[in-house]
Amino acid sequence: MGLLELFLIGVGLSMDAFAVSICKGLGMAKLRWKQGLIIGAFFGGFQAAMPLIGWILGKQFEKYITSVDHWIAFILLGYIGGKMIWDAFHDEEDTCPAGFNLRELTMMAIATSIDALAVGITFAFLNVDILPAVGLIGLTTFTISLGGVWIGHRFGSRYKNKATLAGGIILCLIGLKILLEHLGMLG
Repeated sequence: MGLLELFLIGVGLSMDAFAVSICKGLGMAKLRWKQGLIIGAFFGGFQAAMPLIGWILGKQFEKYITSVDHWIAFILLGYIGGKMIWDAFHDEEDTCPAGFNLRELTMMAIATSIDALAVGITFAFLNVDILPAVGLIGLTTFTISLGGVWIGHRFGSRYKNKATLAGGIILCLIGLKILLEHLGMLG
């Protein structure tokens, strides 16, 4: 898996964190960069840790699943991406509370990074060099989340659904690419 694909996976995975970061920015009467950096660090840190945990779990079962690993990657990425696309069109009432609470932030960081756990499992089957991959995913999510806080404070929530839709499409396309490459349909 190349650097561009890893970056795109990082972007796709960070869209939930981006949407929540926009929400947190909306709740700030005054933009506080220190809080924005903390939000970015929480989301980036959890987005990096979850694929690492998934990779460790996936390596435990690699020898049993190698013959169908491309299908697993396709199904997991397709499911995660499909759910993100669904969520983009079925917007529920905004549940992002205002204010800055580290416990709440931790729960949101965990919730927005669960899909990264599944991606980490696929990394184990694809023999991805995990440390650079999780570093890139974490840094990408940190940067995008920090930008989300600023955008939320500046422009409001009009980009939230578009970001979720874009992330879902990216993950679905990467899953399809992995499947097609393994089946010999892409060079």
